[in-house]
Amino acid sequence: MKQTIQDTSDEVLIAAALDGSLTAWNALVRRHERQVYNFSLRFTGNPDDARDLMQEVFLGLYRNLENFRGQSQLTTWLFRIGHNKAVDMARRRQAGPVVTTLDDEVHAEVPQADDEAELPDRHLQEQQSNARIQRVLQQLPVEQRLVVELKIFQELTFDDIAEIESISANTAKTRFYAALKKLKFLLESTP
Repeated sequence: MKQTIQDTSDEVLIAAALDGSLTAWNALVRRHERQVYNFSLRFTGNPDDARDLMQEVFLGLYRNLENFRGQSQLTTWLFRIGHNKAVDMARRRQAGPVVTTLDDEVHAEVPQADDEAELPDRHLQEQQSNARIQRVLQQLPVEQRLVVELKIFQELTFDDIAEIESISANTAKTRFYAALKKLKFLLESTP
């Protein structure tokens, strides 16, 4: 049975991309673009900035692909690049977090309602709740926001986060729990 691109491991695709295969490179990007875009969107809070950050992440990957040694998963390496690019972006802005309203790109698929009349109301409530959470996340310091993103949304372990951010696992835990405490306070005090 012939193996498809979707069934091919990241390592095989990387080797093929390094040998000049545009098909393999495109497959790698397609495989990871949603995850990187969602990371970028939650970090920036703005779809245009998220696309810019995602582009920077994949450019960083492309430029350094030959340095990938397979000692960790490609996603861990991608988030390391994403972390560095996100911190660079935050430093360039130095004016603080950007709070914007988000469009439908940030929202998850709407669950099916038993009563179709409830669907628009439920969808609106979800949008408002997601936008509120996104605004509150934008108020966290960059280091805490990145740990929350990696732990909650990317479901990484504290050891993986420590590797990505070049910190200890205990520091990752401390940042995460401090962020949760601050998020709780902000959500309780923000209408």
